[in-house]
Amino acid sequence: MKFSEKWLRSWVNPALDQVALAEQLSMAGLEVDDVTPVAEAFSSVVVGEVVKCWQHPDADKLQVTEVNIGADEPATIVCGAPNCRQGLKVAVATVGAVLPGDFKIKKAKLRGQPSHGMLCSNAELGLNDDHDGIVELPADAPVGMDYREYLELNDVTFDVDLTPNRADCLGLRGIAREVGVLNRMAVTEPEINEVKAAHDASRAIELVAAEACPRYLGRIVKNVNVGAESPLWLTERLRRSGVRSIDPVVDVTNYVLLELGHPMHAFDNDKLKGDVQVRMAQTDEKLTLLDGTEVTLQDDVLVIADSEKALAMAGIFGGEDSGVTTESNTIFLESAFFAPAAIAGRARRFGLHTDASHRYERGVDPELQRSAMERATKLIIEICGGEAGPVVEAKDDRHLPQPQQVRLRKARLASVLGISIADDEVMEILERLGFTVSSDDEGWQVSVPTFRFDIAIEEDLIEEVARIYGYHRIQATAPAAQLRMVPRKESAIAAGTLKQLLVDRGYQEAITYSFVDPKHQAMLFDDSAALTLPFPISLDMSSMRVSLWPGLIGAVAHNQKRQQQSLAFCETGLRFLPDEDAENGVRQEPMIAGIRAGKAFGEHWDEGDRAVDFFDIKGDVEALLAATGEPHLYTFVADAHPALHPGQSAAIFKNGKNVGYLGAVHPQFEKKLGLNGRTFVFELELAAVQQRRLPAAQSVSRYPSIRRDLAIVVPTQLAAGEILKAIENVGVNHLVGLNLFDVYEGTGVAEGYRSLALSLTLQHPERTLEDQEINTAVNAVVEMLTNEFGATLRE
Repeated sequence: MKFSEKWLRSWVNPALDQVALAEQLSMAGLEVDDVTPVAEAFSSVVVGEVVKCWQHPDADKLQVTEVNIGADEPATIVCGAPNCRQGLKVAVATVGAVLPGDFKIKKAKLRGQPSHGMLCSNAELGLNDDHDGIVELPADAPVGMDYREYLELNDVTFDVDLTPNRADCLGLRGIAREVGVLNRMAVTEPEINEVKAAHDASRAIELVAAEACPRYLGRIVKNVNVGAESPLWLTERLRRSGVRSIDPVVDVTNYVLLELGHPMHAFDNDKLKGDVQVRMAQTDEKLTLLDGTEVTLQDDVLVIADSEKALAMAGIFGGEDSGVTTESNTIFLESAFFAPAAIAGRARRFGLHTDASHRYERGVDPELQRSAMERATKLIIEICGGEAGPVVEAKDDRHLPQPQQVRLRKARLASVLGISIADDEVMEILERLGFTVSSDDEGWQVSVPTFRFDIAIEEDLIEEVARIYGYHRIQATAPAAQLRMVPRKESAIAAGTLKQLLVDRGYQEAITYSFVDPKHQAMLFDDSAALTLPFPISLDMSSMRVSLWPGLIGAVAHNQKRQQQSLAFCETGLRFLPDEDAENGVRQEPMIAGIRAGKAFGEHWDEGDRAVDFFDIKGDVEALLAATGEPHLYTFVADAHPALHPGQSAAIFKNGKNVGYLGAVHPQFEKKLGLNGRTFVFELELAAVQQRRLPAAQSVSRYPSIRRDLAIVVPTQLAAGEILKAIENVGVNHLVGLNLFDVYEGTGVAEGYRSLALSLTLQHPERTLEDQEINTAVNAVVEMLTNEFGATLRE
């Protein structure tokens, strides 16, 4: 909200300078973003009158003038403005004047003619961008008067950044009311009287959409001269508020908007057919706006219409077909209350943001419509002439906002603010704000006026008391807090610990959206019923993820397109699975996932150029499982998954329950998902790896360990992991180490078989093992391998 200081002080004039006034407004919650002069610096510019004007003898586009500037002799000035003429009151920069840009006026000769000054345009004075001609001042402008003094240009503009709840201050009336409250001063508002009807012409108003527009006023004004000039005081107040002058009718509606905070609109009455209707648009109804843009409306857009067509988007933008032009003679003035919910979002849908929509979206006073109508009517008649008709009002009390009654408790006020304010002072603050207040032992019952439509709950009143009382008067007291140890089991592994483990192995943490592309997700998880969002951000983010993989794959594809050759990402987050037994039919499971692609190592002289493979990511998963202290509870089983390569995928089981998968992304999806080369992924239920076995102290044996190596021949399809787990389960006495250190296929081993070399390490904690004990243990292992797997010792 922009307004000039002088305009504000015509309503209320506190004994504060500009800086103090801006500080006071900001501390009251109306943040002043900027205070700027209304005009650039210039000097020695006066009001003059052109007494003579003739064609320059040597230049077709120049005129020679004699200008009365209040001196003993008129000044001879050469001017090139097309609107220069005898009798015109103008702004004259005299010899010695300094204009914006440090432009100095000196005596000169133009094509042989002397010129002692310059007739100025607003652009040359830095007032606006109008270069079309020199300034044309009213006929009563006093000759010789300093131009800055005449226009009261020693003024500043305040630019106040309002929060959405303070729409009552989107008019000077609201700002002045706040200044009056803060300074305990009365506010001098302009007198608004009823304009008596001079004729009986009117139009009936039908509220078809009463819920969206419960109050609508209309009035016909005849014999209006739209070609009249808006008075200088009006155009200046508009300019200082950042609004360009257009024509007197539009200027008046804009002025009322800035003054009272209430939008209005004027129609050319001769272009309307029948009654005025306030209704919702028909589906695909067309409307050409005032700027010439044609829009296609839907049935949730409120419009003002006549009996034939839509005339305007209610509260947003007028229509071209019913707009007021210089040929208009009779106008139909509109003043209405539109519900914020009926206007919110509609302007943005069509790429619009108007002063009217800005206010209606936030709310206007539902009792201000008649005052705005009378104020605008009076100004139009004063400037353009004309005769006003009766005001026709259509109203539906059922949908008008009702006055709020809010309870403010003394205990709650003291608790929130942290201080105690005297009861009399609280009541005085509320009454200064315009509230009707009654008190009792426990607090106050407050009746909220219609212009404070942002007050709805007790906390709103507490905020009002605090800001008027003064935030600077509320001492900053550090809150008292007691630190308490948070109960946490030592056996629990935090998700951050697991992510840090992966980061230490070269991963980077990623955070991806829970919304994914349904097409990509359907490719990877064809047997999963995805949850589709009813109002998605976009089409490619319209499904809830059933896995963390789609987001991580998208992150890898994005980085590969930017020439990243070694990628490893990890993430923890929720997946969303349909489940009728879960709350709201959705089961939310925390997961941990990772992805690797490209080179196994960054570029290095000693690391080679090896691509990441299945065993790299399997090793990362094994590191996670090892953090639990019980890696033997987990097994990897070759298993198919629709998203993974059939020959490079495995399911991860814990105590027989499937808790995750790992493997290579299926080759048929790589190009479709934007991947470049083989990509490996894993995903685990977070709960399955968040419990660890606490370490128990054991004595370190002082006796030597004994190693025995076995080379066995087994069928090729037999997994080495099964053999190792079987040996662990045999329960060999004193077995402290088991390792597979060689795999061989070829000469000396039958086709379809391979040789596995195993090392068994045995150690007793209290003595040296004897050969008989060692042989018994090794024989037990060999016997088990022969019986269960048909293994034979390699010769």
